Amino acid sequence: MSHDDESERYRVAQTALLATAPAAEPLVGQWRRRFDPSASAGVPAHVTVLFPFLDIDRITSTVVGDLRTLIGARAPFTVRFEECRRFPDVLYLAPTPDQPFRALTEEIAKRWPEAPPYEGQFTEVIPHLTVAHGQQPRIFDELEAELADQLPVTATISSVSLFVSDGHRWRHHLEFPMLDCRTPA
Repeated sequence: MSHDDESERYRVAQTALLATAPAAEPLVGQWRRRFDPSASAGVPAHVTVLFPFLDIDRITSTVVGDLRTLIGARAPFTVRFEECRRFPDVLYLAPTPDQPFRALTEEIAKRWPEAPPYEGQFTEVIPHLTVAHGQQPRIFDELEAELADQLPVTATISSVSLFVSDGHRWRHHLEFPMLDCRTPA
């Protein structure tokens, strides 16, 4: 077995802050379940805000309050997924605009510098919605051709969700809503 064995993919108590995109699920759900291991582990279609975040035993009421304040200060926004793009081992949908995701990631990572995005592996964090991971280029080619006719898909991002891993599955733990501009503060 490779070192990327499923059982080693996620640590118990690991957390992720995700902007879920339910509107994209009808388009990418079947492909994600087949070609993205996180989907079969319970993670819905999403754009990652921060992974890994603090382990669940470090998510105190203070951390929750700070996240509520930080995320709650932002207005919901609409994104369009207009095209497929690739990293070396990932086929993804690119959100337009991507700046609101970048700003959220930067702000949360600045507040919790001990939780850098992707453990600091990448100099630039590129917001993306993973469709397939770790597949042969021809699979990516086929998926991209399949998805091209069905794009764009539009999604409204109105909250950030905290997901927690038990080592095999990810479970939704908390929801942090963004500011609802319709109600007076």
